[in-house]
Amino acid sequence: MHRTDAALHAPPALWVRAVEACQALRGHRLPWLAVALGTGVGGYFALPVEPGPMVQLAWAWFGLMFGWLAWRLRASVGFVFLMICVAILGGAVAQIRTQIVAGPVLDFRYYGAVEGRIVALDRSSSGAMRVTLDRVRLDRMAPDRTPRRVRLSLQGEVATDAAVPGARIMTTAHLLAPSGPTEPGGFDFQRHAWYLSLGAVGYTRVPVLRAGPDPGGLGPAIAQARGAVASAFRTRMPGQVGEVAAAITTGDRSGLSTDVTTALRASNLAHLLAISGLHMGLLVGFVFWLVRGGLALIPSIALHHPTRIWAALAAFPFATAYLLLSGGSIATQRAFIMAAVMLGAIVLGRRALSMRSIAIAAIIVLLWHPESLMGPGFQMSFAATGALILVFVGLSRLERPNILRGWRGGVVSLLLSSVVAGAATGPIAALHFNRIGHYGVLANMLAVPMMGMAVMPLLFVGLMLIPLGLDAMPLWVAGWGIRWILEVADRVADLPGAVSMVPAPIWQVLPILGAGMAVVAAARSHMARGVGVVLMAVAASLWAQSPRPDVLISDDARLIGLRTDDGRWLSRESGVSFVAGIWLENDGDAATQEQAAARPYPPDLPIRIHHAPTKTALPAAVQDCAGAPGWLVVAVQPEVVPKGCRVIGPATLERTGSIALYFEGEDITMQTATRVQGVRPWSRASRQDQ
Repeated sequence: MHRTDAALHAPPALWVRAVEACQALRGHRLPWLAVALGTGVGGYFALPVEPGPMVQLAWAWFGLMFGWLAWRLRASVGFVFLMICVAILGGAVAQIRTQIVAGPVLDFRYYGAVEGRIVALDRSSSGAMRVTLDRVRLDRMAPDRTPRRVRLSLQGEVATDAAVPGARIMTTAHLLAPSGPTEPGGFDFQRHAWYLSLGAVGYTRVPVLRAGPDPGGLGPAIAQARGAVASAFRTRMPGQVGEVAAAITTGDRSGLSTDVTTALRASNLAHLLAISGLHMGLLVGFVFWLVRGGLALIPSIALHHPTRIWAALAAFPFATAYLLLSGGSIATQRAFIMAAVMLGAIVLGRRALSMRSIAIAAIIVLLWHPESLMGPGFQMSFAATGALILVFVGLSRLERPNILRGWRGGVVSLLLSSVVAGAATGPIAALHFNRIGHYGVLANMLAVPMMGMAVMPLLFVGLMLIPLGLDAMPLWVAGWGIRWILEVADRVADLPGAVSMVPAPIWQVLPILGAGMAVVAAARSHMARGVGVVLMAVAASLWAQSPRPDVLISDDARLIGLRTDDGRWLSRESGVSFVAGIWLENDGDAATQEQAAARPYPPDLPIRIHHAPTKTALPAAVQDCAGAPGWLVVAVQPEVVPKGCRVIGPATLERTGSIALYFEGEDITMQTATRVQGVRPWSRASRQDQ
């Protein structure tokens, strides 16, 4: 048999399917472009080495080539090449952002005078007030070597009256460079600090003084306004109620007690303190419905004018004011962008909440702050919003039963929203914070409506009425709502089994989980969504099989931790508490440092491990080690090392950072924080190469 000419020139079946798949995405391509952009950004942060000029040129060439192919094949499979081009753009944008925020990082231990302007106030994990300074001046240090920003912890009985946003202060402090991960593959504070232009962190135990008159300009004026608002709430709403009001309006958490933050975290209500999409949405929604409802009372306007558009335009200035009032953190910027996209969709006559709107917001956020992709705030907010849209859009296509109508429909919607948002954000929260709040749905059902109906609206109404002296009633009701939320947090946190600890997985789990969730959100077909579900299942399997290090060594050799059948044994019962707490949390262990130190030392280790955290303890450890193979972990480098001993001291740890050891029978695998970080601008290895 002979083929006809048409059959000879027919395109392959695979090509036909690819063309059909691309054509089927018409009108639904924005979510996939957001996925491609996020893939490029994530790929950049996963690189072991910072791309050099030749790699950048190659990126540019490939980007142009794939862009040309996307244009040439736009009628068939061009969208595939467009996604590749956008992914390359994501990597390029992330590197450009890395260079823009680059600043000096302190390369030695500094003690001396510190002067700067306060741009942020918060509290450390130990409860000490912290100030972040810009326009920094350090004693006998050239401006080109001075960090752009410095963060100080005010310890002891330091007076904090001068510590107000926008004030220029001076003190004497201990400073050092931001520390690396507490364990290989752990949270990279150096990378986090890099994108905050935070070149040094430290503490002071001496008084903080005003360095002169507060500087002028828009920035200091906004900071002073924020301080005035926080002070007004604290004066009119005493105690922790006023502190919560200040936190959710200005972002100032400096006055929150440890008990309050602990209860909110245990009950999965900590997100109410973070100025996020929830708060921005509540404010924007309140203004939108207030304006639209008021205009609806005037028939001549409601029947002849686009009141929906007018309400959206009226809500935008309030969203902008809230952005400025809250300090403009990355999380608040993300919430503002999402609100602005939603309002813009209303003005343009589009659906306000759709996957396309979420994709536009994600693209803008990633182009503006690509590093936010690596943070839990970005991941949890977009996961929750995307999941809610998927579920409620799906339900809207079904015929609503009676239970979804009227007031019962509101109750069911609230319950469903809490379940869906909790299911979407739960794995991400557990991955980042190593804990699962089992009664989070209950707590959110009881607290979030109060936040939306009373607290947020009335705080802003009260704020606007303060100049008129009419703020007492709205702030009293808002304070009652805050007390209700705190009471819910306390009661839920006290329930038996309220919190479970989970171990930290290997680093590959997060990107695989995120890819699976993104595919499910962007896909239109059941087959594509099935691929996303498979990716999430793979992430869950890898998480379940993730090993924890048998030995952990801190980057200053002051603490070691050995894995035992009873949990991790720690070499010290006090001191280095931050590192100890992170290790135990990553193990999924709820024990305190003192309890972990009281555990029996493991008798069957493949190697002998000695800890000499001080110079006085070194001779006994060296004598113990002599003549027997083993490791000696020390805080100071000894002059003589007996044969058979291996010493890990400051010189070694300066190169490696924290160390993790894994035992596989008689084999020992060592992993270092520096190797996992790679040679990146923010890493220890990068500074060593300079």
